[in-house]
Amino acid sequence: MYCIKHRRTTEPLWHKWDEKAQKCGLRHTVYAVNGDQYTGEWLDNLKHGKGTQVWKRTGAIYSGDWKFGKRDGYGSYSIPDPVTKEYKKVYTGWWKNDRKCGYGETFYPGGERYEGEWSGGLRSGWGRMYYQDGSIYEGQWLEDRPGGQGMLRLPNENRYEGGWKDGMKHGPGKFFYLDKGQLFEGIWAADIPKCGMLIDFGRDEAPAPTQYPIPKV
Repeated sequence: MYCIKHRRTTEPLWHKWDEKAQKCGLRHTVYAVNGDQYTGEWLDNLKHGKGTQVWKRTGAIYSGDWKFGKRDGYGSYSIPDPVTKEYKKVYTGWWKNDRKCGYGETFYPGGERYEGEWSGGLRSGWGRMYYQDGSIYEGQWLEDRPGGQGMLRLPNENRYEGGWKDGMKHGPGKFFYLDKGQLFEGIWAADIPKCGMLIDFGRDEAPAPTQYPIPKV
């Protein structure tokens, strides 16, 4: 005579529901050991599809697309204000492999803002940067700094148009001193003009022209 013993499992039922939800792509909320929270879609036990991640330590929130456990696609990243506790948007745009990649907009402390292209989490490609002092740079970026061709417009409307390297004026360029009605055209190296020509430019409309016009050559 044989005796058949039935095995009882001690695994909680919610474990099975959690596994089923993650593997079937259903929306589900999961808490990490450190308190981080994710609510969204899953694929093969990885965040995949639409979802929202909340980091407990910083309070930061990412809401958007995920691919195999990483931010990938379109999404926004926000952090709470240390004083008001209200959430402030830091970045909205495209991601790839958990880093900013493609077109996006970033808001910096002090009111500065960048809109343009990213690569590997760095400003790269075309972009426009609004600085705290009122200056605006528009042009090419390379590894998070102006590099290539671009224009910098100062708060007094004076502007530089030309080459950039490592965030500094470099190569052929033009500096328009619109407040004085002059134009300098020449060659820059590491933000310093090395040679060129200064001529009157819009002197009659300038708000503070020099006392004497520049003689024509």
